[in-house]
Amino acid sequence: MPVARDVLAHAAQRPDRVAVRAIGHARTYAELAADIDDAAGRMWATGVRPGQVVAVDFAEPADMLAAILAADLIGAVPLVCDPAWSAGHRDDVLETIRPDHHVHVASGETSAYQPWPARPDDLAWAGFSSGSTGRPRAVVRTRGSWTGSYPAAQKLAGMTPDDRILVPGPLVSSLFCFAALHGLALGAEVIVTGRWRPGVVREFLAGVDIVHAVPHMLDQMLTALESSGDGSRPAPHRIRTALVSGAALLPGLRERAAALGIALVAYYGAVELSFVAADTDGTGLRPFDGVEIDLRRADGDDTVGEVWVRSPWIASRYLGGASGPFRRDDAGWASVGDLAAVGADTLRLRGRGDGAVITGGSTVVPEDVESVLVAVPGVRGVVVTGTPHGRLGAVVTAVIETGDPPVSRRLLEEAARSHLSAAQRPRRWLVVENLPRTAVGKPARAAISEGLRTGTLRTRPLGPGAHEDTYE
Repeated sequence: MPVARDVLAHAAQRPDRVAVRAIGHARTYAELAADIDDAAGRMWATGVRPGQVVAVDFAEPADMLAAILAADLIGAVPLVCDPAWSAGHRDDVLETIRPDHHVHVASGETSAYQPWPARPDDLAWAGFSSGSTGRPRAVVRTRGSWTGSYPAAQKLAGMTPDDRILVPGPLVSSLFCFAALHGLALGAEVIVTGRWRPGVVREFLAGVDIVHAVPHMLDQMLTALESSGDGSRPAPHRIRTALVSGAALLPGLRERAAALGIALVAYYGAVELSFVAADTDGTGLRPFDGVEIDLRRADGDDTVGEVWVRSPWIASRYLGGASGPFRRDDAGWASVGDLAAVGADTLRLRGRGDGAVITGGSTVVPEDVESVLVAVPGVRGVVVTGTPHGRLGAVVTAVIETGDPPVSRRLLEEAARSHLSAAQRPRRWLVVENLPRTAVGKPARAAISEGLRTGTLRTRPLGPGAHEDTYE
């Protein structure tokens, strides 16, 4: 940001232009500017000041955007939360991160506030790495690291101020939050749904120019366009470009988009690294503007290397002293542990070195899920991994070594709902008699994943008959 000042400028120049369209209502730039002013006054009245971290937490995405921009206007750091979190998970997050303020109601006293002179090096946005939970990791970045990439992102998508931009996912995701704020900075109309709602998204498709999505979302959008015509032709639409990230493209997705006249731009990045590489034509991922990439080979394996990045778009750090996969060296290079093939002309990703599960565009750290499940009565050991899924890439799978008495799936699911985000909750629950372990007694994570892949690990589904003797 300073996106707030961009929005105020657009409100002065084109006050009646729709800024944010949500389910059932729309706000013009003039109305959004008034909402930002009101939210800034309420924040100031509660003691929010420049440099402080403000957790913003609204169910209505237009209110969320107004609060984010209000924090930007007064120089605070908005920490974007997820309104879908359970009360228990929200308490865990806020207790761990300890923001200076938590704003979650659009009412209260207001007062005159002091706008902050925006500077590129100011900390100006914080959001969660996908899948943060009992050990939440919030990434904070400078204003320049975010807004400095806007021109390159605009060029990549071919965006104009007259476009209507569809943002069909939750704003807690940096992918969708960036898309919405970039659209508002440009002066475009931004359509927000708050979360993935296929039925609602279908209603908007005919009238949008640019869409942001993860692969499984675009798959469903294309299906809607392909199947809602007269049977011989696809449904009419005006979509020029689909920007897709968060997971590998599904087979045939680019070709299907092209058949509908839609240019598909796939890109790779991370909350901590921002944009890293993009593929505009199907020939492979190449460095994003301003980005250098170095593949550092791991000992004993010459085929893959760890991806290290140097660019102006890298985040600053985790809030609250949290640890995680984000590392930096003294020369300005950073990594989150992603692996890629060595010797290729383009960046060919090979997963995460730490075993993270990429599911539907979210990155889930197994240890975060395990720390919740291992506390459930009846769990003697647990390993979380990913198993293949046709649309999502992978699903989070919990392999449980149960105690005596055996663990209850009901208790496991209650713990997951209370303390894990939706992306983190296991979709497959399996039981083993004994988890394979290393010589020092730790679960042999790699062996368990390989055993599931090859079918050599004897498991049974955990369900109402969890204590049956048959294993698959």
